[in-house]
Amino acid sequence: MNALVVAVVLTVVVVAVSALSRKYGLLNPIVLVVVGLCLAMVPGFPVVVLEPELVLIGVLPPLLYVAALETSVPAFRLNLRAILLLAVGLVIFTAVAVGLVVHALLPQVPLAICLALGAVVAPPDAVAATAVAKRIGLPRRLVTILEGESLLNDATALVMFRVASTVAVGLAVGPLAVGSQILTAAGGGILVGALGAVTAAFLHRRTRDPLIDNSISLLTPFAVTVVAETIHASAVVAVVVTGLYLGHRLPTLMSAASRLQMGAFWRMVTFLLEGLVFLLVGLNLREVLAELDTPAAEVIGLTAAVLVTVVATRFAWMYPATFLARLVPRMRHRGTGPDFTGATVLAWAGMRGVVTLATALALPATLAGDTPYPRALFVWLAFAVIVGTLVLQGMTLPMVARRLRVQRDDPTADILAEAQAQQHASRAARERLEASAAGAPPDVVDKLRSLTELRSNTVWERLGGERETPSAAYVRLRREMLEAEREVFRSARDAGRIPEDVLVRAQRDMDLEESMLERME
Repeated sequence: MNALVVAVVLTVVVVAVSALSRKYGLLNPIVLVVVGLCLAMVPGFPVVVLEPELVLIGVLPPLLYVAALETSVPAFRLNLRAILLLAVGLVIFTAVAVGLVVHALLPQVPLAICLALGAVVAPPDAVAATAVAKRIGLPRRLVTILEGESLLNDATALVMFRVASTVAVGLAVGPLAVGSQILTAAGGGILVGALGAVTAAFLHRRTRDPLIDNSISLLTPFAVTVVAETIHASAVVAVVVTGLYLGHRLPTLMSAASRLQMGAFWRMVTFLLEGLVFLLVGLNLREVLAELDTPAAEVIGLTAAVLVTVVATRFAWMYPATFLARLVPRMRHRGTGPDFTGATVLAWAGMRGVVTLATALALPATLAGDTPYPRALFVWLAFAVIVGTLVLQGMTLPMVARRLRVQRDDPTADILAEAQAQQHASRAARERLEASAAGAPPDVVDKLRSLTELRSNTVWERLGGERETPSAAYVRLRREMLEAEREVFRSARDAGRIPEDVLVRAQRDMDLEESMLERME
């Protein structure tokens, strides 16, 4: 019962804070962390200790799965070089740099565990950066690179963490063993992800019940994770591969009803999970501080050194990776990549999140030969990097984008591209109608022709400068009509003239029609 009460309280806090953040245009992840920090200082407020296994196996897989489902595979492939340079190269560079800095300041601590700490703080969060980037309207290409980076960087960091921790606890790890672990993690993850994608696609194709379809979708990331963990492969890579494959082929795998239900379901799940993990990051402050026994001056110095290193390494990597690669003709012909302002924004969008804290809590309690090391200090450093990057970079990223005058995507170009595609789609629909209309009532065929024409005209109208387009007037008036219809059905139900199931069926039909009107706005 206590656990249930705590879960309800935390969910209420997430919903309330998220509603206020949206109302006042605030960045929700940052506000939730700050609220968590404040609540951690309130005497008697429930203390929720993050379990690493819960985060890495119970929370991360569905979040990565949904992000992969929504990722454009063509855009991901187009920006693959930039994504891999950040998700693999930058993570290794940051982990090594942080490890060397910490070892230089704490020479008595073995290098291996310092490198493990570097792997902990190296990967930016899968949610924070893209949430902030979309909120402030960064160009689509920068958002794609950030999303792609966040899909894969956890895999690189977790493999490095596993190797460094293994060495730190005294297990011999030679070059062959390291190579074997990397091959197993990456290759095994791709193999498990491909197998999971094919299996899930097979099940989706043979299912027409939306409830069963969405149950399969819910189970997919967890099933893939369990299989990957069983063979010591990278669960992150496996989930991302599965999500990318299924997301790219979703229109051919599931019915329209299943896709609509799945979209609504996953939006709610990700909203609650993302909110809870950021709130829990802040709430863990009390627990982290309770175990910290290092002198304050040393803590401040190490915190500043690690935070500066984390931020500086991203800049030190970003510019050479962006511009030096263009000196290679083969690379230059594959795409222009981000410009200077884009590279700067990407460099500043390095917010860390809950995976960093969960991995820090998984640091070994003892090292080889029972060598002592300041584990509580390392956990604090990871916590400080999360809060520091979220607050410092997250709150100032909009200002940085404005100062650099980052050009947003042209909405007119997007509407024009959509209008042209809709025109081709409408032509194909009319041709299919004419080919299939034999024997159909003429008024039905005429109504379908009018519907196709309306849908095509709706997009083109958005390019015009009218105060209220015909389509907008249609949406406004039809909504008023639907509301009048609902009122009549509700009154009939209340008066006992129709049973409840008739109202539910009519309400569902009207809700579906109103949801279609949103596409015309």
